[in-house]
Amino acid sequence: YTFQTLSYTIDVYREKLKPTKDFIAFTAFVSFFPQLVAGPIERATHLLPQFYKKRKFDYDLAVNGMRQILWGLFKKVVIADNCARYANQIFNNYEDYSGSTLVLGAVFFTFQIYGDFSGYSDIAIGTSRLFGFDLMRNFAYPYFSRDIAEFWRRWHISLSTWFRDYLYIPLGGSRGGMWMKVRNTFIIFLVSGFWHGANWTFIVWGGLNALYFLPLLLRGNNRNHLEVVAYNRWLPSFKELFQIGITFTLTVFAWIFFRAENLTHAFGFISRILSSSILKFPSERPSYLSALIILFLVIEWVGRREQFAIEVIGEKWLTPIRYTFYYSLVILILWFSGNQQEFIYFQF
Repeated sequence: YTFQTLSYTIDVYREKLKPTKDFIAFTAFVSFFPQLVAGPIERATHLLPQFYKKRKFDYDLAVNGMRQILWGLFKKVVIADNCARYANQIFNNYEDYSGSTLVLGAVFFTFQIYGDFSGYSDIAIGTSRLFGFDLMRNFAYPYFSRDIAEFWRRWHISLSTWFRDYLYIPLGGSRGGMWMKVRNTFIIFLVSGFWHGANWTFIVWGGLNALYFLPLLLRGNNRNHLEVVAYNRWLPSFKELFQIGITFTLTVFAWIFFRAENLTHAFGFISRILSSSILKFPSERPSYLSALIILFLVIEWVGRREQFAIEVIGEKWLTPIRYTFYYSLVILILWFSGNQQEFIYFQF
């Protein structure tokens, strides 16, 4: 709610928004329960006017919301919580594992944090739709990004755009030449890292992403890839697949610092990866989890043009087939519901 009240205050000061005289609407905006804890971070210009409107139940909107809640639960319970089980084990005991196993642990954490955070956002957005509210999109298939700039347009969109509008642009944005662009970019990423916690690991994580972003900024390529990959095709080109692979690898490496307890932990983890033990076969290789991640990626890929992966999947299927798909997701959620993990972003 801090970012939401700040945006309200700043927008009123900038005269982009008239101050509300409805105290109940304002407090409801600040404390709207679906997204209070972990977003999406809403703007007063978008959410506050919705409290003034008379709402009535919208069946289609509610059905859409239930689909998004279902997909959010799948991400959280089936993907994130199962990845957490192995990621925590590997990160907490990294000295006991080979480099290849540590790589696998970093990949598991990469899917854990995505499933955990975007799953919460899906549940929040879907729940809001049940009440007739529209929240902004917070994730747009970031692991299909072809460069880091695209990744940050697709990851935690509400926070990225908040920093852009209320920090980057007031600092001068891109108006003052290349030096100002570079300076402001580093400020944004370092502040983003510091926002996650007073730990050097988050600062390094932010700095790494700034360094990843820098070559694109210097070459003026940071606004490429505005459309989702392979928008009118079933499969990406070899070049796109290579770009996705490079971006994903850079992201996985940065997440190591985000997950590590401290810098000693992070550098010890990385040095172990770079040892000769990376040539060994991973000792932890849960085939069921690999299958779940592949299933997850396939569904995300098929639905990548939509607001969330299963928004329209199955709409043209025969009713029995469509409901078989939905109930299969429900069964998987119930089957894996015993391995409960707290949402990662509850701590930030």
